[in-house]
Amino acid sequence: MPVNRFIVIVLDSVGIGELPDAADFGDVGSHTLGNMARVVGGLEVPHLEALGLANIAILEGVVPQVEPIAAYGKLAEVSAGKDTTTGHWELMGIQLMRPFPTYPDGFPPEVMDRFSAAIGRGWLGNYPASGTVIIEELGEEHVKTGKPIVYTSGDSVFQIAAHEEIIPVDKLYDICRTAREILRGEHEVSRVIARPFVGTPGHFQRTPNRHDFSVAPPEPTLLDIMKEAGLMVFAVGKIEDIFDGQGVTDAVHTIDNMDGVDQTLAAIRSRRERGLIFTNLVDFDAQFGHRNNPDGYANALAEFDRRLPEILDALADDDVLVITADHGNDPTTPSTDHSREYVPVLLTGKSTRQGVNIGVRETFADLAATIADTLDLAAPPAGTSFRTQIME
Repeated sequence: MPVNRFIVIVLDSVGIGELPDAADFGDVGSHTLGNMARVVGGLEVPHLEALGLANIAILEGVVPQVEPIAAYGKLAEVSAGKDTTTGHWELMGIQLMRPFPTYPDGFPPEVMDRFSAAIGRGWLGNYPASGTVIIEELGEEHVKTGKPIVYTSGDSVFQIAAHEEIIPVDKLYDICRTAREILRGEHEVSRVIARPFVGTPGHFQRTPNRHDFSVAPPEPTLLDIMKEAGLMVFAVGKIEDIFDGQGVTDAVHTIDNMDGVDQTLAAIRSRRERGLIFTNLVDFDAQFGHRNNPDGYANALAEFDRRLPEILDALADDDVLVITADHGNDPTTPSTDHSREYVPVLLTGKSTRQGVNIGVRETFADLAATIADTLDLAAPPAGTSFRTQIME
């Protein structure tokens, strides 16, 4: 049966074990799913279990299946990084051999002086921090002075936090656009991120008005190939931001994982065009991985798992569902940053073979190559198709 659509759902940061070069990234021993399952006393994900999740790796509480209902395997990242942008770009067929710059000591004066002059006000912070922690540390001073809070992390990001009543969201976005133009050349971070918050000292909380200002991919991805061929590329969540809108035909942003599932379901049911529905569910990473909260992470996985039957039931006969991830973020390690890990891949649909082990793929880009091969499109820059292994 010919395939009409792929629905790719990225469970942001749901890694499945350290890559061989994990030591180069300070991530020896990282295993987001495995370590989390052990710490919480077992995962409760019966529908992911049925697809074959535990056939990829040993996971406490999840039973390997004799006859899993999906093709399964894991993907290795070869790009020089472990951030969201790099991971998603590689999933869509391009590999980055030069990592985006990171700033463990904060951004240098040549960046911050230009930033301050351009926005006409000073700044607070400029050091690596948890977003929720830094607004508690500096939020009151920000409210008093009107200076935006700048911070980074182990990722290549320039994050700007501001209270919505002090710097309105539209103004914060303008400030981020200014920073994006400054951060070019040697300081071209992968993303400038607006982080609005509300509340009072001791009770600050971030709002859903986050917005990412990414760099554009350096060469055409699978999304560009699909759009050029006249196919649909419908982005759900922060996908549009990650690709700077490049290759996207339509998009919807979301406020949390369950909104992301709702929007994906709506797209599956209403958008029958040939092409791709591409979803990122960010809460695993943002709410639980970066906050070293394995219990919250496990609960979020269980919540997604409970929605899986709805997604499977909504699929048309000529759809293929892909569940994967973009990197790890082991919530059981001292680090609050992403971890260099394999990611799981599960593929299911009426046209796919059940129970096929596609093994360990050499690059995330094999997914893009497989989608292009299946839809009879030009091959993306990187990746090897495994279509013949999984298609009926």
